Amino acid sequence: MNWVEAANQILYGKSIEDKLCYIDSFEPIDFPLQTFPDLPGRADKIAFSNKKAKFPAKGSLASDDKKGIAFHFFANHELLALEMMAGALLVYPHDSEEGIRLKKDLILTMRDEQKHLKLYLVRMKELGIEFGDVPLNDFFWKQTPNLKTPEQFYALMALTFESANLDFASYYAEVFEELGDSKSAQTMNVVLEDEIVHVARGAKWLGSSCKNEDLWQFYLDNLPPLLTPDRAKGILFKPELRKRCGLSPDFVEKLANYQDDYRITQRKTWKATP
Repeated sequence: MNWVEAANQILYGKSIEDKLCYIDSFEPIDFPLQTFPDLPGRADKIAFSNKKAKFPAKGSLASDDKKGIAFHFFANHELLALEMMAGALLVYPHDSEEGIRLKKDLILTMRDEQKHLKLYLVRMKELGIEFGDVPLNDFFWKQTPNLKTPEQFYALMALTFESANLDFASYYAEVFEELGDSKSAQTMNVVLEDEIVHVARGAKWLGSSCKNEDLWQFYLDNLPPLLTPDRAKGILFKPELRKRCGLSPDFVEKLANYQDDYRITQRKTWKATP
């Protein structure tokens, strides 16, 4: 199975097994480029739901069922990212060195996303939760109609969603460690180290694309409508993690100081840490 066939299986396949289809290499292949579909393929058990599920509060995470629900949220985010990356392989051209590098990088990142998804599924099962037991949201996927270019894709995926996960993975690793759950903490730390690589990969690609432009302004210009840099931050914003990704002190400072007026990003516990 070549990478085009595998990407189609990941994007349109119904089962988790389909989503875990491994892409072992990239070689230029001519095929009709697609557009992002209205929805990725999913079996009824793991389909998006209009029902709302609430992420467990920190104080409730001592119980296995609440931890399982937390990992269910994490798993859905990994699956969404994986489906969106599979879509990107099929949507964007690779008729240039930049396009080829984009797809090679995406394939490397997808392997990590599959690893994370498997880690989350295993931990959920140990905690008594099966994927699909909790309503699944499609927030990430709703952004795909706005991702007309690779620059828009990386601004959203790497410098926003994966950037926020630097904070979330670090935060919940510490929470689980405080609870004496070293297995859950280790899972989050594995994800954190990989996310640092992913954000760095996206930042490097965007940096080469913007050429002499300011990366911060280039990032703002390529974000989808109604999304702001506040979506790139988690509960506790950690500048040092962005610096490990190779982002400049100026970019990190602007991100730290950015504040929008949307209620969802006004986290009561949000603050920057040294």
